[in-house]
Amino acid sequence: MQLQTEALHAGYDKDSQSTMAVPIYQTTAYEFRDVEHAANLFALKELGNIYTRLNNPTTDVFEKRFAQLEGGAGGLAGASGMASIFYAIANAAEAGDNIICARQLYGGTLTQASYTLKRFGIQARFFNVQNPSEIEALIDDKTKAIFFETLTNPSIDVADIAAITAIAKKHGILTIVDNTV
Repeated sequence: MQLQTEALHAGYDKDSQSTMAVPIYQTTAYEFRDVEHAANLFALKELGNIYTRLNNPTTDVFEKRFAQLEGGAGGLAGASGMASIFYAIANAAEAGDNIICARQLYGGTLTQASYTLKRFGIQARFFNVQNPSEIEALIDDKTKAIFFETLTNPSIDVADIAAITAIAKKHGILTIVDNTV
């Protein structure tokens, strides 16, 4: 498919009404075939809708579509950018680990990295996004990710994505990139 076609159609198989546009499902709960089906869903033995806060058919199409467009294996839609950043870091690191962050980040992200993650035992170490060579001195065996913004907010510094990802690749570290701006 061409990129424009994927942007319109990826991730959606027409529903029982054969609609071309993705319906907006405004429900909170879903029907289970029986008690065993419900138990399997909650135990993650079977995939399917449980409760809209966990998953929703409309959100599912959105996640699949973006994964397709970005060449990813899957996608996860969050309620906010801050929630998405937290999910990404919390799935990469645990207590005792560290992440390396650009100093030039959105204020809420700096607070999350400096204070919130610290409460979970995850240390944030900072580098100047204009000097990616600082990163290697911050890496140790507990480093799980390098986090930066493509264009920093609010200073609009342009990250050297190739240099940062090359360092991450060299050390087998995940890169997490906020592309909001």
